[in-house]
Amino acid sequence: MTAPNRNTLWAEAFVDELARGGVSAVCITPGSRSTPLTVAFDRHEDVHVFSHLDERSSAFFALGRARRTGEVTPLVCTSGTAAANFHPAVIEASQARVPLLVLTADRPPELRDSGANQTIDQEKLFGSSVRWYRDVAEPAPTDRTLRSLRTTAARALAKATVAPAGPVHLNFPFRKPLEPTRVDSDVPDDLPDLAARGRDGDAPFVRTTAGAAAVGEEDLRTVASALDVDRGLVVAGPADAPGVDGESIAALAHATGFPVLADPLSGLRFGGHVRTTPVVGGYDGFLDESLTRTWPDPEVVLRVGASPTSKPLRKYLARTGARQFVVDPAAGWREAEFAATDLVVADPATLAWRLAQALGRGSGSDSWRERWLDAEAAHFAECEESPSFCEGRLLASVVEAAPDPATLFVSNSMPVRDLDRFAAPSTKSLTVLGNRGASGIDGVVSTALGAASATTDPLTLVTGDLAYYHDMNGLLALGRCDVDATIVLINNDGGGIFHMLPIADFEPPFTEQFVTPHDLDFAPTEGLYDLSFARVPEAEFRDTYAEAVSNEGTHVVEVETDAEASHRVRARLKERVIDRIQ
Repeated sequence: MTAPNRNTLWAEAFVDELARGGVSAVCITPGSRSTPLTVAFDRHEDVHVFSHLDERSSAFFALGRARRTGEVTPLVCTSGTAAANFHPAVIEASQARVPLLVLTADRPPELRDSGANQTIDQEKLFGSSVRWYRDVAEPAPTDRTLRSLRTTAARALAKATVAPAGPVHLNFPFRKPLEPTRVDSDVPDDLPDLAARGRDGDAPFVRTTAGAAAVGEEDLRTVASALDVDRGLVVAGPADAPGVDGESIAALAHATGFPVLADPLSGLRFGGHVRTTPVVGGYDGFLDESLTRTWPDPEVVLRVGASPTSKPLRKYLARTGARQFVVDPAAGWREAEFAATDLVVADPATLAWRLAQALGRGSGSDSWRERWLDAEAAHFAECEESPSFCEGRLLASVVEAAPDPATLFVSNSMPVRDLDRFAAPSTKSLTVLGNRGASGIDGVVSTALGAASATTDPLTLVTGDLAYYHDMNGLLALGRCDVDATIVLINNDGGGIFHMLPIADFEPPFTEQFVTPHDLDFAPTEGLYDLSFARVPEAEFRDTYAEAVSNEGTHVVEVETDAEASHRVRARLKERVIDRIQ
């Protein structure tokens, strides 16, 4: 490897090692101090560069791509507050276990704490939100330092992807010249090939072999024995990237005879396994204490994934007193009701297959299973027959009319909750994603478009007006990163979710300080970002959406709704569902 100066050599060796480790794309924002890394990525023929103007959008775009693929998409930025704008996405990646590699450029060490321009303290900038931090050594063209750099690259990829996956931060100090200009005698001619060029072929400098956490045979028999009862549940919360194997959970459901309560973000609510597996999706609409107090409690619950989106489901599981097995491959605790009795450190799919084999035929009670399936049928029948409109009807229509296959990204606040309650299980191949790690509304557009960049499946984003406003600059990626989407914009003029909280009874300050109506017209985003924008009444939504997803390009379909009225309809609908079941 020949290089005009040590910075170029350093960056090229590092990027080469990332590519050997499987990195195929990077998100870069412009800046001076990061020039060596930017040039190295741009010149590497095996790495696709996604160029962004805004660091926050760039970070969420990378997050979305990694969430869709389960693979690392690095981020590059210059020094100073640019790096701080990565922080919201870093937090989400940490909470949601999404692999991310954050590469921040920095000033030379002697300029720290000196008042030098665009110099802040970037050491451990993201605190406990990263799996690993390294202040990378200054570029030095020697055998040992280059081998150390390549090892750091390999270790960073491993730290980001091994359970629990998450963000890694590497901070790179660079001195001038930052550009690939020649500096005489800066790079020795006699550098060993191993350090300068890496290992022969495309082999990474350090291979990491990651095993899956598994329980021993005795512990497996203990769990299997606990599942050998009449009344049990399999509960699947939001899945870690890239998702859980639906067939393994289906096999477990068949072996136990238990219903599978599948969060829409679990990867189990939709797919071919639904044909033969008792998947329940309407629980949020009927798990009320007025109903379940007449039901027998489950004897055992096996949980995979993160904490379920549904509050009624979480509260139901807490008050049953059932033995609860929480399965987590990283020994994490994701059960905020503190009602779980057992933590099983194991890969969920592997454990499910082994339990299915150990159990053999299903021993679950037919009447118990049918109780759940009958309640499910009553819920969705009542939803279909209801003449009243609420925003949840839009989510149901999206699932029904979405292409097959497709990627569906849902924003936080009401869209993900409405998807949970109103989207019936389906055999469609839908990959449903959302930012439920920290459950913020920032970066929603960018995360969705990042997910779209990683697949040929069409993307639908369902978002509220505040989340759309919060990340409108993320729409710039449509042209710069060559991605398309159908965006369903539910506009209830403010924070509709606050109508669900007790503060709604206090006026003032409810409207001005919580709902915060904005009266914004989003139609001008059509010309600003070169997309198609249509504002339609609810009655025309389904046909307009179906037409949008069948055409090329990006289409925004806006429906103006009344958040308070929708909340009242949800409440009345739940009452009717419970009456129907009883």
